[in-house]
Amino acid sequence: MTRHEADDPRPWDPGHDETAGDEAGHDEAAHHEAVDGPEEWEDHGPGRGLRIRTRLTMMYSLVFLAGGAVLLFVQYLAVNRILGDKSAAVTTAPYAVFPADTILQPVVPPGAEAVPASPAAPGVVPASPIPGADVDVGKTSTVALRRAAEDGFVSFKTLVLNALVGQSLLALAVLVLIAAALGWWMAGRSLIRLHTVTAAARRISERNLDDRLALHGPEDEIKELADTFDAMLGRLDRAFAANRRFAANASHELRTPLALQRASLEIPLAEGRVPDDLRPSIERSLRATARSERLVGSLLLLAKGQQGPERYTETDLASLAGEAVDMYRAEAAAAGVVITTDLGRAPTSGDPVLLEQVAANLVQNAVRHNKRDGQGRGRIQVTTGRAGEEAELRVVNSGPGVDPADVEELFEPFHRGTAARLAGTKAGTGLGLSIVRAVVDSHGGNVAAEARTEGGLAVTVRLPMA
Repeated sequence: MTRHEADDPRPWDPGHDETAGDEAGHDEAAHHEAVDGPEEWEDHGPGRGLRIRTRLTMMYSLVFLAGGAVLLFVQYLAVNRILGDKSAAVTTAPYAVFPADTILQPVVPPGAEAVPASPAAPGVVPASPIPGADVDVGKTSTVALRRAAEDGFVSFKTLVLNALVGQSLLALAVLVLIAAALGWWMAGRSLIRLHTVTAAARRISERNLDDRLALHGPEDEIKELADTFDAMLGRLDRAFAANRRFAANASHELRTPLALQRASLEIPLAEGRVPDDLRPSIERSLRATARSERLVGSLLLLAKGQQGPERYTETDLASLAGEAVDMYRAEAAAAGVVITTDLGRAPTSGDPVLLEQVAANLVQNAVRHNKRDGQGRGRIQVTTGRAGEEAELRVVNSGPGVDPADVEELFEPFHRGTAARLAGTKAGTGLGLSIVRAVVDSHGGNVAAEARTEGGLAVTVRLPMA
């Protein structure tokens, strides 16, 4: 770790603005969202319903339930018909060997004396010849016995059918639950590739249009959707690339006429061949030309930053931040701004020229958009170091208040902020933070800015560790 401080031995602690804690909280929330995924049920209004996986599971279960109910109904009818067709054979078989006029002997209880029955007319049931004998009149006649058998068979058939329905319904309920579980699993297996397409659609933006789904699997509708999505990304990537090339080519072509215009104005001024009454106009033209040249240079740098590095070289953000601080130290001292540094090793990989421009733009922005405190000094703190698996550069400055809702707009091209932020500052091109974001995005990192409650900004750049 190295410590460097200009003009003031006392370190400045901007820590009580809680921006770092908020950033950590946002990162943790984003991590949980990425890991856990969206909720299975999300209510975003009256038009929001069940997710497709749940609907497919319900459809599978209902179809299985309907099929099982139809099968149960058909089985019930079939068993009922079979028992009805066989009822005659079951009820008449035990009595087929007896003639119709056969009189069966009564049942004699144990210990009773049997008395021969007197002859009787066919079909007439005699009185019990044995006192106390248990003679069932309905069972002494063959016809009566058949009727009793038929009644018993009807009761038996009802019992069988009721048992069949009850046990079948229980089995159907268990099978429906198993079918719902299998349907949930099958729907998840079918939709897992669709989740891949959805995640890619959320992840891909204009800054990473070179990403592709390259979905593997059977040639079905989901594969066709993924291929169509990749083709669309290819067209968008070519369109954005053509736009960036146009901006770079136009800016490059403008540099030559601007350089000629500046030379044609400087030479007469240097040789004293400009009348005094024309000198103010010539000087205004020179200042306008200088602004145009700075704008063209910034546009070229923005286009190069969006295209990304041609080759990666290992570099340290600490050394780049130190060079940027040294570059703007004189300007900061003239503006009454104190720069405090805490530069720890932050190795990363990329284009050193572009990454140096990132550090320079952040320090320049912090110097020019600053405001003196009650002690008559502005404050800037530049820190570098490791943040987990990333290299971090953080620049915090005092300055005019910034509405948190307007922070994101500061990264838009040609957006210079509110009048309060620009008061007393040097005019810029409005591309400083846009260049920072373009370069950081092309290096696979991220940049975030927070409005401090005391005024000013805290800008944090994180890049992959080398």
